Parts: sequence; C-alpha cells; structure tokens
Amino acid sequence: MKVSVYDTFVPKEDNTEMHFDILVEEGTSVEKVYQYGKAYLKEKSIADVELSTKECKFCHIETAPEKVQLEIKSKGFSIVELENC
Repeated sequence: MKVSVYDTFVPKEDNTEMHFDILVEEGTSVEKVYQYGKAYLKEKSIADVELSTKECKFCHIETAPEKVQLEIKSKGFSIVELENC
C-alpha cells in the first residue's frame, strides 16, 4: 500500500512543539487528514487546535510496512510520533 505522509507541527501549552506524521492511504482528502490529526490530538488531551496547511503539510508518498497498513485499514490512519508527543 502506498501512503501519503503529512508532516505535522502543533504548539503545546508548555511552549514546546509536538511533531508527528499522519500516514493515510494515498488519495485520502486533506480534510480527512485534518480530521484524523484532530482525533489523535484529542487522544493526547490537546483540544481546540485547528489543523491547516500551516501546521500539517503533505511531505511525500512511501510504501507502508505491514503494521502501518493494518492500522490504516482498521482506523483510516497511522501516526508516527517524532517529538514531544
């Protein structure tokens, strides 16, 4: 499966910046990507963050490993936590 990777940066209340990637099946609408990002942030108790092209940008397309493919098939997206998550 080919996945689109969206590089995402969100400011946190402690003046750090959360950095994570949102991985979705290639062809997923950007609006859906933002919904998935907001769902992930809600899981992390970060609410009321708007996601736009300022915070969340398409980066590249890659072939996903099996674990990521299974996660995308089950919930629509996968998150790669990079910094301050």
